Amino acid sequence: MATSPDVLDALRSALRVERDHLRRQLGEYGTGGEDMAFDGNFADSGQVAAEKGEHRVLANSIQDSLADIDHALEKLDKGGYGICERCGQEISEARLEAMPATRYCISCASS
Repeated sequence: MATSPDVLDALRSALRVERDHLRRQLGEYGTGGEDMAFDGNFADSGQVAAEKGEHRVLANSIQDSLADIDHALEKLDKGGYGICERCGQEISEARLEAMPATRYCISCASS
C-alpha cells in the first residue's frame, strides 16, 4: 500500500521543520563546537576540554541528522521515498510518521 499524497506532504513539511530546527541548533554550536565560547581561564581545563568534546559530539550528531533529512527530502523530490534502502520493500506509513528521515523498514533496521 503506497503512502498517500496527503501523508507525503505532511511528512515533507515535518522534515523541513525539523531541518530548520536543527540548522538553528547547529548555528548555536558552531561547526563541531569550535565556535562556542569557552572560558580559557577556567581553573579546571579538563572540564573545558570535556565540554568542548561534548559540544563536538552534539554538533556532529546534528550534522548527521541534517544529512538524513536532506537525503529524505531529496528522495521525496525525486521519487523513492518510503522504500527501504536495504531490501527495497515499502516502509510502513506508521514508521515514516514516527521517523520521517528513516532509510530502512523496521525489519532491516533491527537486523
